Parts: sequence; structure tokens; C-alpha cells
Amino acid sequence: MIQDKSIEILITELKSDATKSGYNINSDEELVYDLAGGLLVNRERYGYQFCPCKLSEGSVEKDMDLICPCDYRDMDLDEYGTCYCGLYVSAKVLQSKSQVKPIPDRRKKSKDNKVIKISGLKSSYPIWRCKVCGYLCARNTPPEKCPICKTQRERFEEFN
Repeated sequence: MIQDKSIEILITELKSDATKSGYNINSDEELVYDLAGGLLVNRERYGYQFCPCKLSEGSVEKDMDLICPCDYRDMDLDEYGTCYCGLYVSAKVLQSKSQVKPIPDRRKKSKDNKVIKISGLKSSYPIWRCKVCGYLCARNTPPEKCPICKTQRERFEEFN
């Protein structure tokens, strides 16, 4: 049985981590409370914070892409303004300047992006570099804010 105190502690941690990394937690406190409770249930059940909106495969290796924050969070934030479960939201959604739309499940979709090779590594996403601090990330678009120096998306460049 998950206690309210444990949920409140996790919510505080999620908000702190999100703020430090340039992300936003949904302002719908009831939704966030329910999602945090689901994350804790899954942590007890599986040993890791699997997304409460998905069905687990039962092993960390098979579920790795859906351990919160999931691999699809940034793509969903860029395209829809919120992650699949609604825990993370864009600044526009947080400020109620944008409505949230239904989000398709990305987990089983193939990626049609170009393949980039860097030192023998392959990525199906472009590589973005923060011009301020040098942070690198591989995704379709640069993050809304750099998780390191907190500069805005406009300060990123494609890194070849």
C-alpha cells in the first residue's frame, strides 16, 4: 500500500528534477498525484518507475524505454506539448497557451530519420549542440531548454 507521504515525496523530487533540467510538470495536481502513485506502485512491483499508462513486459531490459522519464518524452513534448501520460508538459501548455491533443503511442513505430555516424555510433536522429555549454543530444528537434545551462532552444545548432 502506497502512503500519501511517499507520493508527496516523489512529487517533490519530480518537480525538483524537472525544474533543474528545464522541464515542466503538469499543473493538474490530481493528475500528477495519480501518476506519482502509479510510478510508486510500479517501483514496488517491478523495481523501477515504469510509466503507469503502459503495460509492462516485466523485465527492466524490455521496459527500459518506458521508465520515467521515458524515451519518448521529448518527442511528445515537441509535437504535442505533453508526454504520453501527461506528467511532463511544455511551457505553452503550462501557461495554458496551447491545448493538449491526443498522443499516439510511439513505442512500436519505426523511425524514418537519417542515420548519423559519430565515432562508429549510429543514431536515427540528428545531433543537436548547445552553443552556450556544448551539451549534445540526439533527437528530432533541440530541447525547449538546455538541461545543463537552461538556455533556450534557439541557441542550439545541428552538429555534424
